[in-house]
Amino acid sequence: MIVGFNQADDAGVFRLNEQQALVQTVDFFPPIVDDPYQFGQIAAANALSDVYAMGGRPLTGLNIVAFPMGTLPDDYLREILRGGGDKVAEAGAVIVGGHSIKDKELKYGVAVTGVIDPQRVVTNGGAQPGDRLFLTKPLGTGLITTAIKRGAAPEALEKIVATQMAQLNKGPAELMVKHNCHAATDITGYGLLGHALEMAIASDVTVHLDSALIPLMPQALELAEAGMIPGGAGANREFVIDQVSIAASVAFNLKAVLYDPQTSGGLLIALPPKDADAFAIELERTGQFGWMIGTIDPYRTHRIVVD
Repeated sequence: MIVGFNQADDAGVFRLNEQQALVQTVDFFPPIVDDPYQFGQIAAANALSDVYAMGGRPLTGLNIVAFPMGTLPDDYLREILRGGGDKVAEAGAVIVGGHSIKDKELKYGVAVTGVIDPQRVVTNGGAQPGDRLFLTKPLGTGLITTAIKRGAAPEALEKIVATQMAQLNKGPAELMVKHNCHAATDITGYGLLGHALEMAIASDVTVHLDSALIPLMPQALELAEAGMIPGGAGANREFVIDQVSIAASVAFNLKAVLYDPQTSGGLLIALPPKDADAFAIELERTGQFGWMIGTIDPYRTHRIVVD
């Protein structure tokens, strides 16, 4: 076992031999959009992201389904599985089976197995002082999906958030390995600050974020102002509150976005300074997105500093 459950990382890694190791993860959740095909795509992309965060390549997926028989039509389930299967195929992997149970609440996800070079495993514990921090998707999915549930999100915004959540982290993951990243994690339920804290603790450093550089989804601040705060945001704030220092100049609504739980969010990547510019240039050249949002500092009094 190279990376186990005791390390608060994105996936487990098990060495097979000197050249190959398995990367394994599982994730599933209830629908966060109405369209079943989109839901299947988002859930699969979210599960695949853990393998990408470790620098791995997905090979196979197993569907996990809890379905309320008699409450929803059978074709609804077919569309979910079609969406998940298409997204797994886009990742270059294949669905090899799965398991379903009857349940009062619909849930879907994928258990993913991938491969990785044991000498090039990326964890959240390798960040070093001086590293540049990149984020590969803007924040705000929790606020927007909460607004969708409350009927307060415009249709155009629903399409934007669904498209982003279904986007694979494949391209940035391949480039971060190519450009010698020191550490990475994907931003999901704990929000940016929660996952940044895990990286800071695992690496024994301070994550220094520039609030002016953090990318936001359209209307994220307006939805925070309107009170579209997901239930998990409060727990995220409590998780990090003793370890974070946020400057008084950071707007209240932006703080809400920093705690916002994400679904199928981007990768948070720590790169050495000598490789950061080349990484950013190649992201842009290949039509992908990534924003430098801060740096890694030596640990002093707080694990996270936001100014």
